[in-house]
Amino acid sequence: MRVTLCQAALGGAIVLNLLLLFCVWRGPGGSPPSCRVPRGVPGITVLLRDFEDFENDLAGTARSFASLPAPVLVAAEVAPYPPVPLPAGVRLLLLRPVADRPPVHLELHVHTRHVALVPDGTRAVPGLLERMRDALEEGPGDTRLAVAPVGTVPLRCLELRVEPRAWTARYSPGEAGLCGAVEGTAVLLLRTRDLFALPFPLARPVPTAIFIQAALRGWGLRVMPAAFPAPRRPPVSPHGRWKAEKLGESRRQQLMRDLGIKREVLADGGERWYGCSKETARCFGTVHARTPQYLLAGRWTPPCCLRALRETARHVAGALEAAGVRYWLEGGSLLGAARLGDIIPWDYDVDLGIYREDVGKCRWLAAAAAGEPVEDTEGFLWEKAAEGDFYRVHYSRSNRLHVDLWPFYPRRGVMTKDTWLGHPQDVEFPESFLQPRVPMAFAGFTAMAPNNARAFLELKFGPGAIENPEYPNPDIKRLGQD
Repeated sequence: MRVTLCQAALGGAIVLNLLLLFCVWRGPGGSPPSCRVPRGVPGITVLLRDFEDFENDLAGTARSFASLPAPVLVAAEVAPYPPVPLPAGVRLLLLRPVADRPPVHLELHVHTRHVALVPDGTRAVPGLLERMRDALEEGPGDTRLAVAPVGTVPLRCLELRVEPRAWTARYSPGEAGLCGAVEGTAVLLLRTRDLFALPFPLARPVPTAIFIQAALRGWGLRVMPAAFPAPRRPPVSPHGRWKAEKLGESRRQQLMRDLGIKREVLADGGERWYGCSKETARCFGTVHARTPQYLLAGRWTPPCCLRALRETARHVAGALEAAGVRYWLEGGSLLGAARLGDIIPWDYDVDLGIYREDVGKCRWLAAAAAGEPVEDTEGFLWEKAAEGDFYRVHYSRSNRLHVDLWPFYPRRGVMTKDTWLGHPQDVEFPESFLQPRVPMAFAGFTAMAPNNARAFLELKFGPGAIENPEYPNPDIKRLGQD
């Protein structure tokens, strides 16, 4: 059947009308991306996001930017209290869902090609946002952010490298033109489509959230020499400063949880930690089939967990040595020592072998052997394992990161034990490997180890075990499949 031109035109009109009816039926709050107005409108939307309910300059900042030919939006979880008198034309959009009204999708209210994230206490400069936009558009293809300082203090340029597998963000001093982040109060300008393509476009603190997400995508950053002025403001009250610091720390911790960052290495060498501690549970649950959940997610052991394992291993080794208990690095822990001098980056516990006849020499081991978990003077918890005849020393009662202590005994020159968990490397070995034991660097201290680590490991793991790393259970997940 031949379709005439008129029939084709009529069919196209019908399809277009159906599409328009669908968009109207869905409504602006629920319209799918294909029904939205394309973000092709020239201009820059000013978005005010980083401010506090108390002691803010929101009205002044909004008034200043409302004087420009640019739409101004204020985004907040809830309406500021006390109320802020916003100028005419400035819209307040509440982000926190409320049961009796449709959710607000901020991206539906931004129709310009570019958006500027402006911090509280900033004053507009005619033409500066446009110069930022032009610098962004004229930059190299990977340039996705333009940044301008606020006030008289210049921005500090930083390089930023995010290591998702290690749960870490690393800052280092940057050079002009090679910034991955900046330190200081700044206006951020980017393409609207880029902002709302981010998983956390409005997370606070805004600059940190944007910089980390940009670094993960390889986005370039352009720093402008011109600055936005900051007005003189009354000094913040001590109580207001305290509230701002507490809220800022809480937001930063939530942001790092959302972004999967548990450790920040700062440009001055300092560190911020956001993972587990002695007072919290560990970062991962029960391990099944020797494959922790984080490996399946393409990540390695969280750095806070590695730190806790190192601390626990050092403590346990010290306690055993002080009590005269003969111990040695076992299994994957010896493998890590031989390969790296440290815990394997994806390991989730530490294994030590001990002579069974020495258990009674250590008061904490003896108490655990009697069947009662006991907390030592430094808060480490010693107990007999439920799975068999061996012992565990936990980082704390709350945090169950642990060192396993495997009691071996000699039988006709061969070291054996009573509990075997079916791991391929869990085998007997000649006692001659322990006569004598030798010191070996491990996890920041010197531990005792078998006298021929290579032969010992190849007996347990097979030839080339040191040179050929592999995940604990290659049948579930192999190294290199990330």
